[in-house]
Amino acid sequence: MARADRPAVTSGVPDGPPVAESARRAVEAVWRIESARIVGALARYTGDFAFAEDVAQEALAEALVSWSRDGAPASPVGWLLATARRRAVDAFRRRSALDERYAALAGPLVEGEFSSGAAAAPERPEDDLPFDPDRVDDDVLALMFTACHPVLSPEARVALTLRVVGGLSSEEVARAFLVPVPTVQARITRAKKTLAAAHVPFELPPPEERRERLGAVLSVLYVIFTEGSTATTGDRLLRPDLAYEAVRLARMLTALLPADPEVHGQLALFELTAARFPARTGPDGEPVLLEDQDRRLWDGSAIRRGLAALGRASALRRGIGPYGLQAAIAACHAVAPSVRETDWERVVLLYEALGRVAPSPVVELNRAVAVAMASGPQEALSLVDDLVAAGRLSGSHLLPTVRGELLVRLGRTVEARAELELAARLCGNARERSVLLRKASALE
Repeated sequence: MARADRPAVTSGVPDGPPVAESARRAVEAVWRIESARIVGALARYTGDFAFAEDVAQEALAEALVSWSRDGAPASPVGWLLATARRRAVDAFRRRSALDERYAALAGPLVEGEFSSGAAAAPERPEDDLPFDPDRVDDDVLALMFTACHPVLSPEARVALTLRVVGGLSSEEVARAFLVPVPTVQARITRAKKTLAAAHVPFELPPPEERRERLGAVLSVLYVIFTEGSTATTGDRLLRPDLAYEAVRLARMLTALLPADPEVHGQLALFELTAARFPARTGPDGEPVLLEDQDRRLWDGSAIRRGLAALGRASALRRGIGPYGLQAAIAACHAVAPSVRETDWERVVLLYEALGRVAPSPVVELNRAVAVAMASGPQEALSLVDDLVAAGRLSGSHLLPTVRGELLVRLGRTVEARAELELAARLCGNARERSVLLRKASALE
């Protein structure tokens, strides 16, 4: 899909009194692009992750009013950073127990710039930048590692990453995951308190911890993308805005960690999967199965970017991991002219490798689908029945969906219909459920 066709993801700019629409758009644009740099710089500057996000939001609220009145400044990022810095200085000043810290922070400022109320931005905010541009990458990377710290729950990591790294508002995060706004706000608040209680420093973890912590970052991005590419609930199959946000963050991560093959592998997976979005739903929003998709609608630019990212992962010669293997599978689909002409033997081998490095019942189920295409439905059904016997994936609609499809191919229509009806009852997405029910009805 061309960039202009992609749904916009608005910023986390706070609501406030009526302001000029042009000012709001300007603030949203800056925050959408630069939020990670801004919060990261402030977190390093103040040493307090939660406080940095708070003063950044205060600076945004002030910008809405000031820019509406005076127009956007020549250096919007510098204006926001300088204003947030003053907010931080004012807050530290009010905390009498932090006199020493306040003195260290306020050193570059003249006394006349302080006030107990809102601080005016300097005429040349770029002279007051609270960060060294050479450290921007480290700031953003530290922000990612902090937001995805293992001390937080998976739900909190996702919410905090989208809020402080992605720049989304609580309302946008709630809408993306179909949960109430207070739930998201509570998760973000608890996450900040947990980080503070655990005394998590705002810094890049040492090299010996970075590999483990990187896994948490990649996991969060994968959850965000997966929910965007196939929504678990609701009445839409895709949530492209959420998926494309994960792609954006993955691109950012590859720029920050260019020597890590799994980072490039994950970006390749996202690009190659997102390339099929334009063909995955029809005009009415109904899902279009892979064999029925018009491959001319696939985004060729995204496919080229994905293949290039996969090539970079392989070129590092450190071996590709689970994300790289999934990207290699996606590449098999991306370059095939049709489902029939897909290299299913290679797909089976890749799933076998994936099952060794990252075993899971979902991987085994996907391998069974590939085996069905390469060797026939009977062998695949044996693999699926092994999952059933082991009680794996119970409660998921995926298992009866695949089993039902295999039974259809074997001509066992009565059993197939029962499996598809079971899958429909277990499926939380309305669009997927309607397809399953339609298939089941066709077997009457």
